[in-house]
Amino acid sequence: MSRIVPLDPPYDADVQASFDLVMRGASPLILFRTVATSDRAWRKFRGGSLLDKGPLSLRERELVIDRTCALTGCEYEWGVHASAFGAAASLSDDELACTVHGGSRATIWTAAEQVLLATVEALHANATLDLAEFEALAAHYRSDQILEIMMLCGFYRMVAYVSNGLALPLEPGAARFPPAPAAAA
Repeated sequence: MSRIVPLDPPYDADVQASFDLVMRGASPLILFRTVATSDRAWRKFRGGSLLDKGPLSLRERELVIDRTCALTGCEYEWGVHASAFGAAASLSDDELACTVHGGSRATIWTAAEQVLLATVEALHANATLDLAEFEALAAHYRSDQILEIMMLCGFYRMVAYVSNGLALPLEPGAARFPPAPAAAA
């Protein structure tokens, strides 16, 4: 059970309209219903959203989000994104598993994707990129894309704080973290 009780329907008209806009007819996520218990928090949360068409491909965006969620242990948000966007982003089950286990070291990724995931890992570990890490990123991505990558990492780390800190229950039907691969004998 969430540590803050999420809103239950019927929702205020403004809240319902914002849920309809974000969810496009689906039931609102527990995360959204919980954040929306505070009008200010819900407005700020929606204002920070980066799910619109930005400078990254859907696949690149989802790799950043999935890896950030995995590194923060946020199975809630990883599962929502793996289920909602994994297929549309052309992420196979093996690739989704590698966002949890393996990360940038997995040989499944292209060179640009390895750099992208290494950037997420460096930002998670150090809250910065050293010059070599930044130059590697800049070799594959434009400045507007680099800003988007950094902002996605920060936004989804915040989502992990909220989801994990409030002990949100996992969404019904959402993906779960895959089990770790068996150690080689």
